[in-house]
Amino acid sequence: MAKKTSKNTRNELIKILRKRYVVASKKEKTRILDEFVVVAEYHRKHAVRLLGNQSDSEKPNKSITSKRIYTEAVKQALIISWEASDRICSKRLKALMPDLIDSMEYHKHLELNPEVRQRLLKISAASIDRLLSEIRKKAHPHKKKRKSSKKVSSQVPMHTFAD
Repeated sequence: MAKKTSKNTRNELIKILRKRYVVASKKEKTRILDEFVVVAEYHRKHAVRLLGNQSDSEKPNKSITSKRIYTEAVKQALIISWEASDRICSKRLKALMPDLIDSMEYHKHLELNPEVRQRLLKISAASIDRLLSEIRKKAHPHKKKRKSSKKVSSQVPMHTFAD
């Protein structure tokens, strides 16, 4: 019976082979993987994951920051449009947005930068919901969610053929 390799040995082996594995061609990766599976006694799929992924200590410390598409100016124009449309839902507001913006600019209720105007016209209903979520909470601070009531059909007595 063969001796199993220790955990420390396997970790060292992973560190060494990972550097070669990442930059290797497909044929070299296959050969490295075959050897690693035999030596470390790992399942092949697990070995692929170990060699292909960088460990936490090897990853560069980059924080993922998403670029904001909708600025505060877009948000304020959206709020004004939403209020002018009598606080309709985002899907209807999205459909109404081109006519609403034209009308509000014509009557001098709104003056938009061309970039802000373009972003308002391209905004999705989901993004509208996200941008308006804070103001909706403020608009209805004490609004309670509906309680689920029993169905009317369960309250009305019914006779079936089995009765």
